[in-house]
Amino acid sequence: MVESGKNESGDVNDWRMLYPFQSHFAEVADGIRQHYIDEGASDNPVLMVHGNPTWSFYYHRLVSKVRTSGRAIAVDHVGCGLSDKPQRYDYTLETHIQNLYALVERLDLRNITLVGHDWGGAIGMGCLTRMPERFSRIVLLNTAAFPPPFFPWRIRVLQIPFLGGIAIQGLNVFAKAAVRMATERPGGLARAVRNGLLAPYCSWNNRVAVNAFVQDIPTRPSQPTWRLLEKVERSLAALKQPKLLVWGMRDWCFRPSCLEQFLKHWPDAQTLRLADAGHYVLLDEPNRVIDGICRFVKDELPPTQENAS
Repeated sequence: MVESGKNESGDVNDWRMLYPFQSHFAEVADGIRQHYIDEGASDNPVLMVHGNPTWSFYYHRLVSKVRTSGRAIAVDHVGCGLSDKPQRYDYTLETHIQNLYALVERLDLRNITLVGHDWGGAIGMGCLTRMPERFSRIVLLNTAAFPPPFFPWRIRVLQIPFLGGIAIQGLNVFAKAAVRMATERPGGLARAVRNGLLAPYCSWNNRVAVNAFVQDIPTRPSQPTWRLLEKVERSLAALKQPKLLVWGMRDWCFRPSCLEQFLKHWPDAQTLRLADAGHYVLLDEPNRVIDGICRFVKDELPPTQENAS
């Protein structure tokens, strides 16, 4: 369910003109439906995996570009976007990886370019390392595929018992703050973009996964998600696919140190550093990011770009 009507930001449905895509659904378990979009046609699909608190809408401009000459697939994790939002569900990294793995098999995707942002990097790389033969390229945007080297206090505090539920599910603090704090775009994100990011998270029940993602951020090695991220990281160096790392250098969460950690495993990776972009790098610098990704997919990316602005 998504919002309808108006709020202080005007018509909350104005985002729909930015997201003119046909919905598809895959059943993951017990009748729970996972939403995805599948636009265009190509034997070399671009698979886009979002983070928290976004959804496939985050990629709307990239989908529109890719589908003109290729195939663009963007998923909504269970609990996110237009997917079902069960109140009792195992909202963990492992489950999200399993769901993505099942979707890749269901659609029989091959020669995939993975595009992952935020949690989508860990989820996407978790899937890729289990079926690397199906993936031909890797594009990561402000993300991690290893235990968190840095945990911002403004997110950590939301793991305090009961506080997360009240703040994230009750007051919608996390998603509302993100549309302002995750961007460095002068004047902020456009109204329709803000409304699109927030649309699926319009009630306590609809924000269940937003809270669960925050609670699943590991803080110590004994936690299952920490161990899983360690396992994914151990697999990175062996991956042979060409790689592009796109980074908003003003991200206060997935800071440039995360980019450097990837480069320790992938010293030959292409990089696109955007000096004035924040965590929502694709929304802050859509033209440069989309151009960089499309050229990379077509093997046309120029040598590593340092501190683009």
